[in-house]
This record gives sequence, structure tokens and C-alpha cells, in this order.
Amino acid sequence: MADAVMLQTVLFFILLSSRSVLGQVSYSISEEMPEGSVVGNIAQDLGLDIQRLKSGKARIYTVDSKEYINLNKERGVLAITERIDRESICAKKTPCALHLQMILESPMELFTINVEITDINDNAPAFQKKEMRFDISESAVTRAKFMLGRAVDADVGINGLKTYSLKPTDYFVLELYSQADGGKNVEMVLQKTLDREKEGRINLLLTAYDGGDPCLSGTVQIHIRVLDVNDNAPVFTQKVYKTTVLENSAKGIKLATVKASDADEGSNSIVTYHISDTVDSYVAEMFILDRKSGDLLLNGQIDYEKASHYELDIQASDEGGLSDSCKVMIDVLDINDNIPAIAILSMANSISEQSPSGIVVAMMNVNDPDNGVNGKIQCILSENMHFAITSPSNNVFSLHTEQELDRERESEYNIIVTCFDEGVPSLSSSVSLFLHISDENDNAPVFERNNYEAYVVENNTPGLSIFTVKANDADSKQNSRVSYILEDGFVNGIPVASYVSVSADSGVINAVRSFDYEQLKYFNFRVKAQDGGSPALSSNVTVKVIIQDKNDNAPQVLYPVQTSGSPVAEIVPRSAEVGYLVTKVVAVDVDSGQNAWLSYKLQKASDRALFEIGPQNGEMRTVRQVTDKDAVKQKLTVVVEDNGQPSRSAIVTVNVAVADSFPEVLSEFTDFTHGKEYNDDLTFYLVLALAAVSFLFILTVVVIISLRIYRWRQSRIFYQSNLPVIPYYPSGYADTGVTKTLPHMYNYDVCMTSDRISGGCKYSTLGGQSVLVVDPGFTETIERAKKETNLLEDCDSPDMGPDKGNLAVVGS
Repeated sequence: MADAVMLQTVLFFILLSSRSVLGQVSYSISEEMPEGSVVGNIAQDLGLDIQRLKSGKARIYTVDSKEYINLNKERGVLAITERIDRESICAKKTPCALHLQMILESPMELFTINVEITDINDNAPAFQKKEMRFDISESAVTRAKFMLGRAVDADVGINGLKTYSLKPTDYFVLELYSQADGGKNVEMVLQKTLDREKEGRINLLLTAYDGGDPCLSGTVQIHIRVLDVNDNAPVFTQKVYKTTVLENSAKGIKLATVKASDADEGSNSIVTYHISDTVDSYVAEMFILDRKSGDLLLNGQIDYEKASHYELDIQASDEGGLSDSCKVMIDVLDINDNIPAIAILSMANSISEQSPSGIVVAMMNVNDPDNGVNGKIQCILSENMHFAITSPSNNVFSLHTEQELDRERESEYNIIVTCFDEGVPSLSSSVSLFLHISDENDNAPVFERNNYEAYVVENNTPGLSIFTVKANDADSKQNSRVSYILEDGFVNGIPVASYVSVSADSGVINAVRSFDYEQLKYFNFRVKAQDGGSPALSSNVTVKVIIQDKNDNAPQVLYPVQTSGSPVAEIVPRSAEVGYLVTKVVAVDVDSGQNAWLSYKLQKASDRALFEIGPQNGEMRTVRQVTDKDAVKQKLTVVVEDNGQPSRSAIVTVNVAVADSFPEVLSEFTDFTHGKEYNDDLTFYLVLALAAVSFLFILTVVVIISLRIYRWRQSRIFYQSNLPVIPYYPSGYADTGVTKTLPHMYNYDVCMTSDRISGGCKYSTLGGQSVLVVDPGFTETIERAKKETNLLEDCDSPDMGPDKGNLAVVGS
């Protein structure tokens, strides 16, 4: 048998499946082949290579309790692992086949393998009993029939039971009747009248033959006792009785009642019933037949899944040995008593979140042995998730993705699959499948803000931590590891890396240098956050660093200008009223905010009762009426302070001349000069002026006289009018910022004698300050005046001699 020729038939086809290939291969082998015999080369027949079997973790799955056939992945063949007995697997069922599935992973594939088991003639026909006994009346008529026990052959087809023979054939011959199940009833027919007195006992040998080669046979002894006359045999009212029974019915339920009658009288008319020996023993034990009433009762647990139909041969015998037979056919009705059995064929523990829609993650075999709608199965998912379940073939279900997955939204799924039949009531079973979603780098880092503002106080220490930027990445592990990079850029033409640095791990921004608010108020730069994925994803954000002011600059006095040369003085006429504006101290602070809020106060003064200064605007005014007793020369010291902490200050000295006439002012302010140096210069200029005036006097005496009269009248009108002197401040010092320390503008036109002897007079428009400069040359202009340099207009006055030099200040 081991050398029997193996028949192979290979059939490939593709069944609909979500991204899975379902093929079918069929083989045919003989039963009883030795262990290790090759069924077929599955790799070659399916067009697979050996490496695919290994990498796909190929394995054989079967719903049977035993694994008769296994896969040799090294050779790619199917081999027998245990002796196969077709009769124990399929009994009389034909064709007999083993249904296997081969599972491959990565990608997941399912192949169906059908292995047909062909029968060999390894079972001889056998009778249930070793001998049969009959009591037959000698008056039995010719053609009387007697039911014999049927032989059973576990083989099928040509190897099954073929024929019977009876020896000797002096009194009886055999007649065979085919049954609906394919079997044959054997009856012994009387062909010659019996004579008890001649031969009281007859021994016969019944032989059953199968159709195998070589032929096998089985025998049984038949012992016949010849009785006295019994003229009539029992007769059944029906030759066939049909009934139905629900599976799992209670033991003792009545299934049917058979009835036979006998025309004889007395003891020959008493009929008894029994189940024929032709019925298999396990079937006979399932039912009980009442010998007297003919009631057929259920005696065991009946299960549709084991057998759905039963046939019983019933005999009715009288006491004379005559008998008749009938058949009882029992159909078992299925009830929904089996839940679907779920077996996992293959399951992927993890899939990538970027897996395409439709990828198979699990395959299941669901079996329900019930019949009809009771065995029709549907499977559903417990929740409306991103998965769907389909059935690519009978009893096989595949779970596949229906939508794209996102690990950041759901990192794992506990998928509950429920399978139920269509019976009433429906039965179901469930299985829980756990699936992990592996991460892909599909999310760029996201900063916590759209932009950042950081504040740092100027004069900071290099290396100071200014701010921290933070970005989060929704991915996991290496894909979520964020690094921070300072993007290239420039601030006022200088690389931004010269200003700040960024920690790659923490996002901490450090100052590289010390900042100066007065040079740089703020600057912007960009920081990039990059994850550790491959390829890396990134995003950037703008960071604005705002430099905060620190009180590191003292106020600067713009007016009055402090020089080391000629003294500067403000003129206050003695006719000045209370509140007369003497001058305005103008100062600025390059700091900002409260650090630039300036306040003014009078620190020292020759006469504190005469002057005061506005604490906010720096305007110096008279407090009382000027009297003749007040000294001409007044020296005041003003302190300008900012509002910083700690505050900084500057000191300015203001010289004030209290006089109504220029000679009075000039005589007093000679003390402000520096001795010999002033006198030498004055003498030089007086001599020069005298020479020039004398020369001009000789040449243009008439013109000079006219001009002198005109100038003299104009100056007298000015001095007699007692008009106040209004200072002028240049537009360049007008306050347009925060401090607002310059709310007014002033302008002075000054006319001075250039020489006491010559009486020369010069007019000058000085921007930014109103001053009296006691200098014979008067060749310098006041510094720090913004874009103010006016031409000097010379005017010579012959009337202004050494004793009549005047200073005329004209406000405009």
C-alpha cells in the first residue's frame, strides 16, 4: 500500500479577498500509507519558493482533532505524520477528504488544501453474529422468505460488500434486495418443502464477498430447526413506517408503533416484535422496541450533528416461527444547539499607521455544525471602528482595515468580533483581538505658541538664559524627539548667532553678548524645531527679544551750554514782574520710560528768594519783583535728576545778569573773565577797532553820522520799551519723545558792541540759546545749535564810544 501510486490534481484560483490571495490545491492519496510518505510538493504546485514558506511562517491548520499531514518547509512538501484510516475518518461517506488550510504571513495569504483519501480493500465483510438460528415449520410454503443478517464492510466503492452465497442449496436459495442507502437486504427463500421427520435440522453457511482484489469474505453459520405446521405468517400493516424526531429529545419518547397480524389461532397467532440483527449495534442501542405492543421508543441522546437519518428493520414473528419484516425510517430534525466556534488562523499583532486601507490583519475559521439557517454564520464588529470583516470563502473570515489609521488618534485597538448563526434563537460567540498601531514620522513638531516675546534687561551678562521655546511632537519614541536649531539670520548686518544661542535639547535661549538698549531696542530671529524621524520633519517660530532699559545714562544738559571760555549769562531787567521767564534748562536722557523722566531743582543760588525752577519743565522764573537792591550778578546751580532706580543726575550753572543798561551788565561781568588774558585781548581789539573807525570816519563821515543817528534812535526805543528777553531753542532740541522736556521754542537776536572805543555793534541770531558773550572778538557761535549758523550783520555806530557801549537784545 505504501507504494501505491499517488494521484495529484492541482487547481489554482483566486478568491475575492481584501488584499489576501486564496488558492486551492487538491491531492489524492491512498489510506494506510506509512508515516513520512509525501502527499505532494505544495511549494511547486502553488508556485511558491522555499524562502517564501520560511519567511511567511507557513503552517498547516485543520479543524480535525488530529494532524495527519504536516508541512516540511525545508523541502516544501506535505508529508504524512500518522497512519490514515479512511474508515475511522469518514466511515461510509464518499468522497472522503481532509480539508486543510495553509497560512502565510507578510503579506497574509490563505491556501485551501483538499486531500482525498482513497479506499483500499483492508476490511473483510463481517456479520454481527457468528451464527443465526431459525425455527421453521415443516408446513412452510414454497417461496417463504426469511430475513438474514446483513454483513457489514467498512470499505466503500468497489472494495465494499459485493455479493452473498449460501451453501448448500438443497432447500433454500438467496435473494438480494437493494436498499435506499446503497445496502442490500438478504433473504433466504424456501424452494423445497421441508419434512421434519426426514430432516429435523438443517445447517447452512452464508458467505459475504467484497469486490476487492484480492477478494475478502466473511461467513456466518445458519442453524434451522424444522417445526410442526404453522400455516400463516404474520403480516405488517405497512412495509415502511416514517417518523421524525427533534435532536436532543428526551429519553423514552415514543417515535412510532409497528403493527402486524397473524391469521392463525391460538399460540400460532401471537406475534412478537424485535429489531433485526441487520441494524448496527450502536443504532440498535439508540432505540427500544416493545416486543408485545410494537412501540418504538428513544433510548439515547440523539444528535443531528452525528446522524441525521436512521433506518430500522423490524421483524414480527409468531410462535410457529413464521415472520414478516418492515422498515422504520427516522429523520432527525436539527435544532440550533451549537454556537459558532471561532479559530484564529493568523493574526498580526502590529501594523503601521501608514498602512493602506484594506490590509488584512487577521483571518479566522468559524464553524457551526448545525444545519440550514442554524449553521449559517455572520460576523460583525462590536463597535464602528476603522475595520471591517468579510468572508472570502466558506467559514473563513478576514478582518481588514477600512480607513487609514492614525496612531496619534488611537494607538491600539481591542477589536471584539462577534459571530452568530441565523437560528431562532440565534447563538453567538465572540473573540477579542488586540492590535497595536506602530508609529510613523507623520507629525512635525508644533510650538506651543505661534510666536514668542522674550524680555531682557540691558547690560546683561553674556550667557544669560533669556527664554525657553517648547515644541511638542505627537509621534512617539525617536520620531517625537525634538531638537532646536537657530536659523541663520542677521541683525543690523551681524549674524544672529552673535546675539543669541539655542540649546538643541532644551530649547533654552541664551544671550551671547551684553545688550545695550540705547543701541538696540529689539530684534527678531527664528528657531527651528526638528524631530528625530527619518526623514526628519520640522517647523519654525519667530522669537522677538525686547531689550528693556536700565538707568545707565545720566541726563545730558543741552542748554545752557557749559563752556570753559567766555561766561554765559541770562539778562533779567529790573522791571521784570513776578513769574518772569529767565531761561529754560533743557536736558535729555537717552534712557526710556521712567528712567528718562527728568526733574529739576535749584541746588544753590545767590538769592534763593528771587528765582525758582519748574520741577518738570525746567523753566526758571522770578519768584518776586526785582528790586534795585538785588545784585546784578546772580549765579544759580541747577540739578537735573532722572526717575531711575537708583537715579542719576547732572549739574548745570546758570549765570543771570539783573540790569537795565548794558554798561552796568558789562562792568559787572568783567569779573567773570580770566584776568590778564581778557585784558590783552580787549586792548588788541580796541586798538584795531579805533583804527578802523577812524579810517571810516574820514572817508564816510556823512554816512556814518546818518547811520549813527538812526541806530541811536532805534536802540533808545528798544530800551525804553522795557520788553522782556524771550529765549529761542532750536528745533533740533524739541522734545518729540517720552520726556517732553522742551515744550517751547525761543529765538534771540543779539546786538553787541565789539569795542568800547570804536563802539562797533554786531547782530547775531543764535539758535538754541540766549546768551551774553563778553568777548571783544565775538568770533565764536554757541555749540550744539542744530543746523543754526547765521551770518553776522555788521553795524558800525560812530556814536557808541567807550562810554556808551550798549547791548541790545531783540526778541523775535
